[in-house]
Amino acid sequence: MTAPPATIADPMTGVPTARQLRTHLRRARSRHHDHSLSDVLGDAYVIVLFVGMYGWFAISASRDMLDSPTVGQAEPGVRWWLAVAALLAGAGLAWRGLRALGPLLVTPAMQSWATSAPVDRRAWLAPRFVLLLLGAAAGTAALGVAVAALGGVSDPAALGWAAAAGAGWGAAALALSVVAQSSRASRRWPTLAGAVPMVAAAVLTTVVVLTGHLGDGLPRPTTTPTIALFALAVPLAGLGTILAVRALPRVDRATLTTGAQFANAAATATILLDPSMLASLVESRRWRRIGRVRSRRFLPGPGWWALLQADVRRLRRHPSAVLIWATLIGVQYAAALALPGLAGAAQVVFAYLAANRLTGGLRSISRSAGLRRALGGSDNLLRGIHVVVPAIGAGLWWLLTLPTVDPGPAWLAPTLALGVVLAAFRSGTRPPINYGGATVNTPFGMIPIDLLRQGSRGPALLAVLVLVQLFLG
Repeated sequence: MTAPPATIADPMTGVPTARQLRTHLRRARSRHHDHSLSDVLGDAYVIVLFVGMYGWFAISASRDMLDSPTVGQAEPGVRWWLAVAALLAGAGLAWRGLRALGPLLVTPAMQSWATSAPVDRRAWLAPRFVLLLLGAAAGTAALGVAVAALGGVSDPAALGWAAAAGAGWGAAALALSVVAQSSRASRRWPTLAGAVPMVAAAVLTTVVVLTGHLGDGLPRPTTTPTIALFALAVPLAGLGTILAVRALPRVDRATLTTGAQFANAAATATILLDPSMLASLVESRRWRRIGRVRSRRFLPGPGWWALLQADVRRLRRHPSAVLIWATLIGVQYAAALALPGLAGAAQVVFAYLAANRLTGGLRSISRSAGLRRALGGSDNLLRGIHVVVPAIGAGLWWLLTLPTVDPGPAWLAPTLALGVVLAAFRSGTRPPINYGGATVNTPFGMIPIDLLRQGSRGPALLAVLVLVQLFLG
């Protein structure tokens, strides 16, 4: 006779506590794997060792590259202030990433079995929040040390303050993003919190570029302001943590699963080397946020004229594409000041990124055979119509950034600009990934040659253009 199963419910209320539910799930999972604690610690040690070893090698190589004659010498003040602008822009992008991920998220199974049950939401999410908080603090501390070392700091005390400042701001950002996750969609402060550092980075970059081109030197602070940054981050992190703990019961199921969809799409796109999986999810989210648009008549004309107007109207309803296109112009001017020897190569790469942001219509018709049949006409005609906007955008972007590079042969600039348009066209018209291609067995393992060839459609041509510019520019 077997004993009855142990209950996990609270005898007073009949509802299991969060700790009891976690214990029950942990015991259930332990029956399906045989990994011991020593195996987990060994894997963690290998990961930390490789990250530290290769990370320090990357920092040393980057410092040597910045001091090499190939890159060119720039004023230390210019590079310092542009690094500050880059950190501000990175903070804004990191905030948007945290908002897209949640950051608190649960799997669909956990949503059905745990978050749908009458379990204390704060007690259930608190351990997950603590782990995320520690992970964010550790990651940003390592990032602070890397940035300080890349800037030439070698004093252990200064590196320690950089790590402390990075950990404080990382913890504050994670805690405040949890507060934003629990807020209503109508609240404006989460959007403003991500826009402020981006706007500050744009203003600072503009000032540095204008000052650098006018010939005036920019002063570099004599001492690194990491102590002041740490002093500002500590109270912000403490206040954010308190508010986040109080906001945990208000994190609903919808926001917990939305981030899981984004994380699963990103992981799948990385494993399968198919970024269109993540891009499709991001695009569908963007169109859902627009919700409703005002319909207007097209100007009279042939069918290709209507399709061209629709492609232009797509940009009006997706203003971030034009904003990124314009932002890359400032980034090119900043790169020409900070890395004068690589200004030409940077122009080719940024021109491709700018043109690629304008290929939304080209990607849509290339990925949908049904849409092409509904529109009518040949596939080449439809693709040719939808490449007009990226071509005009790439040409205009190239003309606006010509003052940042040294003039080479008369034929070089038009050839590179045409090559950038062709690379964006090849990337936008890439067919779906075929996973049945050839694979080569090497000493480093199996390498899917055909899969890499399909994924490099567009970027491979861009690499050729960069090499041409480096040798002939």
